[in-house]
Amino acid sequence: MNTFKSLLITFLFFSSGAYAQQPNILWITFEDTSPQFIGSYGNKDSRTPVIDKFMAEGVRFTNAFSTGTVCSPSRTAIITGVKTYELGTGHHRSNYAIPSFVKGFPLYMRQAGYYASNNAKTDYNVADEKAFISETWDESSAQAGWWKRKEGQPFFSVFNFNESHQSRTMTNPYEWYLEEVLEELPEADRIGEDEFEMPPFYRDSPEMRKQFARVYNSLKLTDNRIGELIGKLETDGLLDETIIFIFADHGEGIPRGKTNGINLGYRVPFTIWFPPKYRHLSPWGTATTTDELLSFEDLAPTLISLAGEKVPAHLRGRILLGDDRSEAVDKLYLSSDRSDNGIDMVRTVTDGRYVYSRNFMPFMPEARYIRYMEIGEIKQLMRQDYEGQLLDPLQRSLFEPRSAELLYDIEQDVWETNNLIARPEYKNLIEEMRIALETHTLERRDVLFLPEYELERISALSTPFEFRNSSSGYPLQEIFHVANLSGMRSKEVALQQLAYLEDENEIVRYWAAVGLMSQGKETLEPLAPKLSGFLSDAYPPAAISLAAVVYELNQSDEAAEILKKYVLSADRHLALMAINYLLYVSDKEPFVSVVREVYDRQGEYNTSAASKDFLGSLGLVPNTFEYR
Repeated sequence: MNTFKSLLITFLFFSSGAYAQQPNILWITFEDTSPQFIGSYGNKDSRTPVIDKFMAEGVRFTNAFSTGTVCSPSRTAIITGVKTYELGTGHHRSNYAIPSFVKGFPLYMRQAGYYASNNAKTDYNVADEKAFISETWDESSAQAGWWKRKEGQPFFSVFNFNESHQSRTMTNPYEWYLEEVLEELPEADRIGEDEFEMPPFYRDSPEMRKQFARVYNSLKLTDNRIGELIGKLETDGLLDETIIFIFADHGEGIPRGKTNGINLGYRVPFTIWFPPKYRHLSPWGTATTTDELLSFEDLAPTLISLAGEKVPAHLRGRILLGDDRSEAVDKLYLSSDRSDNGIDMVRTVTDGRYVYSRNFMPFMPEARYIRYMEIGEIKQLMRQDYEGQLLDPLQRSLFEPRSAELLYDIEQDVWETNNLIARPEYKNLIEEMRIALETHTLERRDVLFLPEYELERISALSTPFEFRNSSSGYPLQEIFHVANLSGMRSKEVALQQLAYLEDENEIVRYWAAVGLMSQGKETLEPLAPKLSGFLSDAYPPAAISLAAVVYELNQSDEAAEILKKYVLSADRHLALMAINYLLYVSDKEPFVSVVREVYDRQGEYNTSAASKDFLGSLGLVPNTFEYR
């Protein structure tokens, strides 16, 4: 009798308790893909039948956005549930300290009884990444999967597919692509070089088509691999017990997509597929499309809630599924910062149809120097066509300074070819977007208005996340006011920036100098003597930025010496800043020897990569592929 009672209790627990009520979750991420290249989003040339099937049978999101435009910031926002500009994790492959209470969200699922596995990419921008990974997952490896859980235990299993990664679509040599991608596809699956439309911001030439076919074939191979994984789930008898998420980690891994703070960098294909058993969890129904706004900030609270755990207070994203579902929002806030050696800062707000982006460093073009792109044949073709004057105005614009503000109507202009920022009929919308972005920036206390040099110093004693909440130590409103002048090109603005070079706050002085970099030479020439008087600024980021301004203006020996000094700095952030600025000066010749010294010593990756871009731009070193 006692044995019978024990078995009965066990049966009741598993039939009505946690295990029985918790759905399995298969989470499939694939790399570097925008919706424009997926069949179910309207691309008739694409061959993605597996993804399209689950998009059609599940809930297809038309307004899903990564919170960043390159893998590690995106994945850090996903795993922590915290926006990168709050946590200080927006710069690609940085490792600044985060608070101890910020956990990888699968830890909470494990506490609710889930087996959590990751196969296998991590790429988290946190200090002591190994410890963070160990605490987050039951297993994170190339062998991880649901098949290692206890019998009857619900699982959260993540699989990441690299087949559509930028390395396949553009960066690795063409011969490597032939072997690793094209030869992995059956003949019938291959997409020919004349079987797709070229985006209008690329020159439609045979050479470019040869390179761009890589996008379609890499994505086809990805689709095949996803089909194989789901086939294994079905073979294991788990398809009817599992909710499936399928999405990309950020936008397309091609020049102008990935790393750029525009729709092509942020928006991702995204679907949630529900088996009949769990269709009641979908607030949208199934076999449907929703235009509801979704960002990666929402994923952690959604999964924690779905597992039955309480969502921690520091997570501010929405809960998308279940009884505790949050109200929909009318805007999302996104960001794009440094990618590899290419520094940048863009903040974006979107309502799904309109995408407004604020470029805080618009002196650099969309096709800015990033070593991992420069070694790609497609980028080299683009530069050759630019120098050969073979590009139309849109195509040339990728290599020219950006507008400080961008507004695109994605419904009417899917490839973002027409910036509406100067159109009077959009005046009210633009003002609404500006105010919304400023309000959000100040409310969330965006810590990435600090240069990385500063983030490193803060991380030695505290965390950027905690530091940003100190109004006395971080007067963001004052800093933002000056940063928000950056890119506004006029004599009046330049005079304001000149005045701010005297401010007692070093970050204000830094942003005043950065802002001056976007002013035209004719605007700055009358101010040259006054600008030179500030070259002795004691704060290195301000001194470097101002030296770049003054050197470009009049090739000042004093400014050149300051830049040379910091190119050779032992501080990686200062060296990277100096070399990056030099990539965009007209006369690079005086700096060749010091930059070559950095190149020869092959030090920290980003400064080494920047030195190769500098020398490569002068034809002094080849832009050849190197494994990282």
